[in-house]
Amino acid sequence: MLRESDSSASKSSSGHQPEEDLAVNKTGLPGGERAVPGVSPMAADGAKAPELAPQPPEPITGFGPVLQNRNFLTLWGGQVFSQLADKVYLVLMIAIIASQYDEPGQTISGWVSAVMIAFTIPAVLFGSLAGVYVDRWLKQPVLVLTNLLRGALVVLLPLGLWLSHDMGSVAGIPLSFCLLLLITFLVSTLTQFFAPAEQSVIPLIVEERHLLSANSLYTTTMMASVIIGFAVGEPLLAIADKLLTPLDGGTGIGKDLLVGASYGMAGLILTTMRTGESTKTLTQDSHVWSDIKDGLRYIQQRPPIRNAIIQLVLLFSVFAALAVLAVRLAEVIPALKSSQFGVLLAAGGVGMGIGATVIGQLGHRFARRHLSLVGLLGMGAALGALSLTIHSLWATLGLIAILGVFAATVGIPMQTTVQEQTPEEMRGKVFGLQNNVVNIALSLPLALAGVAESIVGLRPVLISLAAIVILGGLLTQTVFTVPGETASEP
Repeated sequence: MLRESDSSASKSSSGHQPEEDLAVNKTGLPGGERAVPGVSPMAADGAKAPELAPQPPEPITGFGPVLQNRNFLTLWGGQVFSQLADKVYLVLMIAIIASQYDEPGQTISGWVSAVMIAFTIPAVLFGSLAGVYVDRWLKQPVLVLTNLLRGALVVLLPLGLWLSHDMGSVAGIPLSFCLLLLITFLVSTLTQFFAPAEQSVIPLIVEERHLLSANSLYTTTMMASVIIGFAVGEPLLAIADKLLTPLDGGTGIGKDLLVGASYGMAGLILTTMRTGESTKTLTQDSHVWSDIKDGLRYIQQRPPIRNAIIQLVLLFSVFAALAVLAVRLAEVIPALKSSQFGVLLAAGGVGMGIGATVIGQLGHRFARRHLSLVGLLGMGAALGALSLTIHSLWATLGLIAILGVFAATVGIPMQTTVQEQTPEEMRGKVFGLQNNVVNIALSLPLALAGVAESIVGLRPVLISLAAIVILGGLLTQTVFTVPGETASEP
C-alpha cells in the first residue's frame, strides 16, 4: 500500500498535478485553505474566487432579539394603547348611556345592544374590504391616521352630545343618541383598517426566524385586551373623571379624554416606526372585489391558513363568552361580588402572559399544529373542570389561569402560521378576512352567552363551550398540514 507521499509522487511523475498545486480544491480555496467567514478568498491567479453560499442562520429563541427590535417595540406600544382604547370605548359607551338615557323602571339593555350592533356592523361590512385597500397603501400612515382620527372622534363626542341634547328625536330616538351611534360606527370602521395593517407590518419589521416570539407578544396583547380592557375599563374611567373634576366641573368629559388620549398616544408612538416598505411592492391596478375573491380563494386552497383562522375564531369566541359569563361566575362565588368579575378575567390575562413566555422561549422546538392541538384540548379540559368548581374562588381562578396558558398555546402558533404562509402581496386580503370572521365570532358569544346562561344555566354553557373547543380542535387537526414544518432541534 502506498503512503500518502508515495501517492503524491506517483501523481507527479505521471504528469498529474498534486492536489496542493491545484488552483481551487473542494473548498474552493487554493492549497486546501479553510474559508474565513466574511472574507472573500482569492484564487491563485489573483482573481476573486466565488464566494461560498452563506449558511442559513440558526433560529434564535426567546424574546431577546424581538425586544431589541426598535420598530417592533414601537408597533407593540401602539398596539397596547390602541387595543385597550377599543375595549374601554365600549365601557365608555355604557357609562354615557347609564348617565344620559337611563330612566327609572327601565333597563338600558336596549340602548347598549344598539351600540354593540353599531360597533359590529363595520366588521361585517368592511372587514374584508379594508384588508384589500390596506394592500394598496403604505402601512405606517394607515396605522397612524386611524388612531389619530379615532382619538379625535372620541374627544369631540362630548361637544357633539351637548350640542344635540335638545335637538329633538328621529323616529322616537334622541338625536344625541343617533350621534352616539354614528361616532361608534365611524370608530369601528377605522378599526377595520387598523387591524390588517397592524398584522401585515409584523413580517415587514421582524425576521422570519423571530416571528414566533414576536407573535407571542402581539397575540397575547390582542387576547389580553379583550379580557383586561373590560375588567379595568370602569376603574380607569372613574379615575380619569376624579382627576379632571376640578377642571371640568364634574361634567364627566374626563372619560372621553382618557379614551381619546389613548388612541392619540398610539398614533404618536407609531409615527416613529419604520417599515422599509416600498410603493413598488403594493398591489396596483386590480379590482377590489376580485381581490376579495383572491383572498378567499387563497385561504381555501391552503389548509394551514384556513385551519389556523378557524382555531383563532374558536379561541376568541371562548374568551368573548368568558367575558360575559364572568359576571355570573362572580355572582355564584360566595367570596366575590358581581362587580368584582374583573378579578376572574385578570386571572386569564395572567395565564396568557405565562403561556406567551413559555411559547416565546420554547415554542420553536415543536410543530405549530402540535402546539395548537395541545392548547385546544387543554382549553376544553379547563372549561370542563371549571363547570365543576364554580363555587370555589381559588379553583376558579386557577382554572381560568390555566385556560389562559392553553389559549396562548393556540393563538400564538396559529397567528404565526398565517403570517409565515401568506406572501406580502396577499397579507392585507388575508388579514382583512381573518379580522372579519374573528369580529363576527366575537359579537355572537357576547350576544348569546348571557342568554344561554339564563335559559340553561352556567354549568351546561361551560360544558358546551368545552365540547365545541375540543371538537373544533380535532376536526381542524385532521386536515391541518404545514408543508415542510418539523420540530426544530433543541
